[in-house]
Amino acid sequence: MWVVSTLTMLLLAGILPDFRLRSADGSSATDIAVTAALGAGAFGLLSALVWPLLVRLLLLVPALVLGLLVFFLNGALLWLALYVNPVERGSAAPETAVVVAAVMSAVASATGAGLAVRDDDAYRRRLYRLAHRRRRSAPPCPATPGTVFLQLDGVGHDVLLDAVDKGLMPTVARWLGTVTGDQPTHRLTRWRTDWSSQTGASQLGILHGSNHDVPAFRWYEKARREVMVCNRPTSAAELQARAIEYSGHAGLLADDGASRGNLFGGGADEQALVLSIATRRRGPEARSRAGYFAYFSDPANAVRTALSFVAEVGREIGQSTRARLRKQRPRVSRGGLYPFVRAFATVVERDVVVAAVTGDLLAGRTAVYADLVAYDEVAHHSGPVSRDTEKVLLRLDRSLALIENVAEHAPRPYRIVVLSDHGQSPGETFRHRYGLTLADLVRAGCGLPVPRRARRTHSGAEARAAVRAALRRPVEEGAEHYRPSRGSEPVVLASGNLGLVSFPDVPHRMTKEEIDARHPALLPTLANHPGIGFLLVRSERHGGVVLGAYGAEIPLDELDDDPGPLAAFGPGAADVVRRTHTFPHTADIMVNSFHDPADGEVLAFEEQIGSHGGLGGAQARPFLLSPLALSAPVADGAELAGAEQIHQVLRRWLTESDEAEVPAAPDERRAA
Repeated sequence: MWVVSTLTMLLLAGILPDFRLRSADGSSATDIAVTAALGAGAFGLLSALVWPLLVRLLLLVPALVLGLLVFFLNGALLWLALYVNPVERGSAAPETAVVVAAVMSAVASATGAGLAVRDDDAYRRRLYRLAHRRRRSAPPCPATPGTVFLQLDGVGHDVLLDAVDKGLMPTVARWLGTVTGDQPTHRLTRWRTDWSSQTGASQLGILHGSNHDVPAFRWYEKARREVMVCNRPTSAAELQARAIEYSGHAGLLADDGASRGNLFGGGADEQALVLSIATRRRGPEARSRAGYFAYFSDPANAVRTALSFVAEVGREIGQSTRARLRKQRPRVSRGGLYPFVRAFATVVERDVVVAAVTGDLLAGRTAVYADLVAYDEVAHHSGPVSRDTEKVLLRLDRSLALIENVAEHAPRPYRIVVLSDHGQSPGETFRHRYGLTLADLVRAGCGLPVPRRARRTHSGAEARAAVRAALRRPVEEGAEHYRPSRGSEPVVLASGNLGLVSFPDVPHRMTKEEIDARHPALLPTLANHPGIGFLLVRSERHGGVVLGAYGAEIPLDELDDDPGPLAAFGPGAADVVRRTHTFPHTADIMVNSFHDPADGEVLAFEEQIGSHGGLGGAQARPFLLSPLALSAPVADGAELAGAEQIHQVLRRWLTESDEAEVPAAPDERRAA
């Protein structure tokens, strides 16, 4: 690596006019080579010894700002390396030093990786550099298997199978034994989400065993006069506390676990990039962002990620421009800051989370749960099945392969479980199809003024919250922290193709009879609109009813015999609707969009052409990919339904791993 760095420095000195390796009166070729060798050696030593200290000192700097500082700090190290060079012949302009340092770091990274390909010991040493914390004083690692849970956010069951068939996910294909000559090592199981098919409800149920009283991604709580939003740090912390109290235990990861890149901690002692602890308090926030230190402490990693970030921004701009020129439909706006949000989700968040998981494996942790949000963010704007998302799935499969490779070098064997929290359903937006938003339709039904031009509905996703946490920006309250200007006006919120209507001046959940008395046209207007599938309201007479077009009104306890408007949403719809009806904070009116069973389309109330959050289509059909060494999730023919049931399955698997027979040591397994 020293030789390659020396040659790189010589090449750059010949190309860049402001970078020289000779004295002003000239030098021999030997002197220039010695200068380059000493400069490259000094730069390598400074990068290895000084760089981690600089990054630790800058840990409180926002992560994305730190990524930009990488170039300037690297340039400063190169300038220092030339300054301490004993032959005193090298010099470089400040801006040139930045370029030279970036190129040399990238070349060093590629060289190190190339040299380690066929050398297990060298590869293991390089992997250890990614570990952000080691258990130096901890007791010896147990020999029983550990478990890694990798969540591919938003990847539906059908999308995964389609990607395997297209050859986009060769690692998953090998695990399933779909490649000729391979024996399957994993089983694939489809499961069904709750009505609120989104990360907040699903991940809370998976990690903490309860998603009780989480009716949507965002909802209005009358007693607090506040909108709860699953990806707001303060809301996530409150939801986690409620789940712990309701379930009676700390979470899935309470026993020597680690939580990486999630909305919730799951009871883990080790948490990084976890939203529920990313509050505005300095201490917890620094802890939530500690995973960035592990990655950016290696300048080669930082430079590679920064360059990939820029490339991803350019890729998104090119793809969105092509979609506009081809007049693709459906389509949503992809301008503004979105290219940077996408690049953060598909590059920075992915790289940092994978590095954190790598550190956990090498530290021998018992259970790790990590969320990769890349596919979900891209699918919202490009559609669940598109060329854009196919590229993301291919890169996610490479991440799985890397983690699998790292597990082979871990101090204990690991079982890798891959799952998703929900899928995504395609379809154009409600606003684009009908020229008005759900809020406009509600205002019209209440006899309130409607804007002449429909405004775009705020769209929220996990990646945006992660970016805000990384930047240490105060949480944007704005539309989220809703304070009605007039007490009688309804609060209308959107969670994918699920809408919620609440009347803040009424302290309790209103009944159908009360709503009809106040706004006689509202419920008929909503129920008969072609973009609405069904409504759920409380009833004084029946307890709860589902309303549909043409006056359909089905009591909840009669849905099994007469599903009415729920028939188009498939089996299990009645169960999840009845469960949501029991939640204390269910909205006065729950609105689910139209769903076409033929093509799986829904109409999102947000600006998304790939959406999730309600009932209808692939959004309610995620997957669970588990090793055959673990027991089957459910008995043959049984349905795996709800995030809380997933939690019970994962806890059972952790218990099985704790009780497993002691396997062969890592060296013996590799030899075999």
